This record gives sequence, C-alpha cells and structure tokens, in this order.
Amino acid sequence: MATALLSIESARAQVVSSCAPLPAEPVPVEDTAGRVLAADVTAAADVPRFDNSAMDGFAVRSDASSGTLRIVGESRAGAPAAMPLGAGEAIRISTGAPLPAGADAVVPVERTDETNGHVTLTAAVASGQHVRRVGEDLRAGAVVLRSGSVLGAGALSVAVGAGAGSLRCARRPRVAILCTGDELRPPGSALGPGEIHNSNAPMLAALAAQQGAEVAGAQAVRDARDATEAALAAALDQADVVVVSGGVSVGPHDHVKPALAALGVAERFWRLDLQPGKPTWFGTRGPQLVFGLPGNPVSSFVTFVLFAQPALRALQGAQPLPPREQAVLSEDVPRRGRVQAVRVRLAAGDGTLRATPSGAQGSHATAALATADALAFVSAGDDRMRAGEHVAVERL
Repeated sequence: MATALLSIESARAQVVSSCAPLPAEPVPVEDTAGRVLAADVTAAADVPRFDNSAMDGFAVRSDASSGTLRIVGESRAGAPAAMPLGAGEAIRISTGAPLPAGADAVVPVERTDETNGHVTLTAAVASGQHVRRVGEDLRAGAVVLRSGSVLGAGALSVAVGAGAGSLRCARRPRVAILCTGDELRPPGSALGPGEIHNSNAPMLAALAAQQGAEVAGAQAVRDARDATEAALAAALDQADVVVVSGGVSVGPHDHVKPALAALGVAERFWRLDLQPGKPTWFGTRGPQLVFGLPGNPVSSFVTFVLFAQPALRALQGAQPLPPREQAVLSEDVPRRGRVQAVRVRLAAGDGTLRATPSGAQGSHATAALATADALAFVSAGDDRMRAGEHVAVERL
C-alpha cells in the first residue's frame, strides 16, 4: 500500500520541532543588520534626554505672545545656551538643540522677522509648541526591542538611541549547499551536449543568506555514491544545515538517501502533498538538519522557502512561519492531484488583494519564478479554482 503524502503543515511542524535554538553571542550594533535579537533591549535612559527643539527658530517664553524680543544667545546641537531666558528675550535655536532654561516654546524662523539683534514674532505662541519633551520617545527601563526580532535599520536606530553598543544575537546558522548532477556546469561556462548551468547553487545560497545564514559553500556533486557520500560528510562536518538539491528520488543515479543513512542521518519525512516538491526529504543527525530538495530549480526554490527557510528562522529564535493572507484569484487555476504552490504576483486595490499567476507553472519555468512575489496555495482536485475565489498566499 502506498504511504500517504505528508501535508505542508505537518512537514513544517516536524521541521520546526527539530530546531534547537543556536547559542547567542554579543555583536557590535553596527554589525547586527539582519541578525535576530536573542535578548530584550531596554532603554538605559530617557530619550530624548533633555527637552529640545523640533525646529530651527527661536526659543521663547509663551507669555511673550507676539512682539519684538532681544536676541541674547544661541543654543546649538551639542552646544547649549549658556544663559537662561528672561522676559523680553529670545535665544536662537537649532533643531535638536537643548531648550534653554526659562523657555517653554519654539517659534520657527519663518514666523519671525529679524533685524539689528532683535526678532519680531509674526504669530501667536503656545506653550510647548515645537518642543520635544524628555522621554517622549523612550522611557528609561522600558523594553524597546523584543527577543526574536529581526534587526532592520529602524531597530538599529532605536537600539543605539537606547544606549546599546552591542546586542546579543543568535549565532548565524552555517549552511552547506550541494547540487547533485553530472550535467551541472558553473555559471557562464561553455556547455557540452546534455549539460546545464548550475543555477540552483547561487539561488539557494541567496535564499539562505536572506534568512541570515552564513553560507559555508555551494558546490556541484557528481552522480556517484562515493562522491555523494564524501561531499555530504564534508558538509556535515562544517554546517548546522545541509541543503541538497537533486538525487533524493528512487532512480539508479539518486545516491543521496543511502549516503545520508550511512552517515547517521535519520529520515524524518519523504514525499509531500505538494506540487512542485513531492519528493522533498528531511532528516536530522543530532541538532543538524538536512534537506533533500528536488533538482528542478522551481521545485528547489519553493521547497526551500516552505521548509528550509522556517528552519533557519527557528534556529535563530525568530518567528519561523510567515503570516498567510487571503487574496482573490484574478484568473482560473486548474487543480491538480496535489496541493499546488502557485507562483503569483500580488496587487492591492479597492481594499482587495488580488493574486495573478506570474506565468507558466512548470517546475522548470524560472521566468515565472523571477516575477513572482508570493505563493498561492491551491487545494487538490480535478476541476479548477475559479477567478474571484479566495486563496491563501504567503509573500516571498
């Protein structure tokens, strides 16, 4: 009796449950872009630390209302005014500069007229106008970034403002990539009869790097048992995650599964209810993870995104699975015997997210892959999913 195909959801659950979080390490904040935070960040002090100006102009007392004031000094960023502000006085001030003692408002320069050391206010003044207050952004002791956050440019700005010089981040997972096939040749090289360029190696390396991984190598491997086992042994010696494209089916030149078994890698699943990607394989050796992906480039891309990508995120303590959204199909899509991960383009309009297949859906059709920005999941069947129906999508 044929073994039932494993669902995408069950396979993902097995992958994520097999991921032991990697240890944390301190990283200089300027080197943390794209890393995953392993500990909460709290503000060391109030931000701003002092009342300051939101505009270039003049610091005044709001009871001045309007009229002509004597300019008695200047407050610049990094160089506060040396004197307090008295009645009938104004102090020139730059954006970000400390508010002088005695002032409670800032008048923008464009609402003033300046002549002979005096400034005339051309608009009424309200207390607190154009003033940034102490702690308005962050309060001392408040958690400003949560563990598990992927650090982008905005998060780095917050961390530095909160007083951090380094951040505890999960160690980047080391990934080794092997592409099996006697027909594979390096990108750009001359091709002989039956040969193809190895597009999977740079593609999978890029996908791994996008998830914060350190790619230990991406190489082609001959379709021979000894070469396959040697390459896998070397990869397992240096990587947390090994990704293999091709060689995981049951043909006479598919050597990956027996080689992995000989190296002590235990099979967790093989064969999924998924098109493209049915022959996807997953196994473990202790904390190490091994993914056997189909060799066709689109199948390899889709299965990496669905299974290896969540693993890399889970290893670093990030939320492993992306959110699913609901979109409306813009055209009919034929159903197949398995769940399809259809490559689609998304467009929003009139409050509706629409999904349009990005081109031919064959497992070799990389042109449609290049223009896709999401996967749409079409359930199995012998009919078609109609335009206007809702479909679950995950953004790429």
